Amino acid sequence: MKRLTILGSTGSIGRSTLDVVASNRQGFKVVGLAAGRNIDLLERQIKTFSPEIVAVADEGTALALSKRVNGVSILPGAEGVNCVASYEHSDFVISSIVGSAGLMPTMAAIRAGKTVGLANKEALVMAGEIVTAEARKRGVKIIPVDSEHSAVFQCIEGHKRSGIRRIILTASGGPFVGRKKKELEDITAKDALKHPNWSMGKKISIDSATLMNKGLEVIEACWLFDMPAEKVGVLVHPQSIVHSLVEFIDRSCLAQMSMPDMKGPISYALSYPDRISDPIPPLELDTIGTLTFSMPDSETFPCLSYAYEAMRTGGTMPCVLNASNEKAVNAFLEGRIGFNTISLVIRKTVDSHKVRAVSCLEDIMDADRWSREKAEIYIKESGR
Repeated sequence: MKRLTILGSTGSIGRSTLDVVASNRQGFKVVGLAAGRNIDLLERQIKTFSPEIVAVADEGTALALSKRVNGVSILPGAEGVNCVASYEHSDFVISSIVGSAGLMPTMAAIRAGKTVGLANKEALVMAGEIVTAEARKRGVKIIPVDSEHSAVFQCIEGHKRSGIRRIILTASGGPFVGRKKKELEDITAKDALKHPNWSMGKKISIDSATLMNKGLEVIEACWLFDMPAEKVGVLVHPQSIVHSLVEFIDRSCLAQMSMPDMKGPISYALSYPDRISDPIPPLELDTIGTLTFSMPDSETFPCLSYAYEAMRTGGTMPCVLNASNEKAVNAFLEGRIGFNTISLVIRKTVDSHKVRAVSCLEDIMDADRWSREKAEIYIKESGR
């Protein structure tokens, strides 16, 4: 039986992971959970899955939860989350804390020698060189959970890297696919959160709407599969049936296809190299009928091109890109800036950054702090 820790258990990936576990109790046991502030849901998860250790990132909320549950250790704050990530009695860690907050727990799991199911793309965007080097040093396997990277992982299994010409990630295009920049000037957060295919948290939904999510996935793919940015392409595929393609040097392509349901890639990561029976609905292509593909509109959605630039530049630039995006997305959700201003804030922040080499996590955290402070200045200057 595989013993699991789930970081970000109350988020969309965490909830889907627990759904998979609930249907496969004979194969998995939840021993650790970590969450943010949603203690009502976390309390129900504790009662259902009986973990041995739990962490709540918000210290005040951790204290409140400890008064509501018995028989389990509740650890507070970031250190508590790191302790759960490295819990000695866990075999496998699902890292699904959204944003930069997921970097340190992911590193804690790797340093503890855990197999990591990675759903937190920001860890590799911010510190890909450090994270992958640490994983190699510890002999840790990182199994991708994002649907696109899971698809690539499945397609390249058993193939030599030298035989791969390029990777093609697909993007749904979000709720505004086909629209032009002028049409997005009065977009509200409510509009942007209406993703047509996937059920995701607020931050990822906005990233999908700007195509930054795909940009971050490009950077993540470069580190996961040891590929340069020029060998990672993107196609807009509104149906979200083909999750990624791999083109080989003989020009043949393998694609992974399934219904858009995160329980698919989650179950594959948990059971790898085996598979779980029927975690998602069947794919009925005759009912779907048509699959379409197009190139991304970089003029309307420039964030994707920013990500390519950041990856090619290297050093602290991907971290600055990520942090400025997080600040801009939060400002948009708070109604402080408009939708099109998200990309403007990011552009101004990365343009003002003097890139530095990265040798340790402190370099990353310094760049992250600098970027957030600088982005906040541009947010205040732009207003509504």
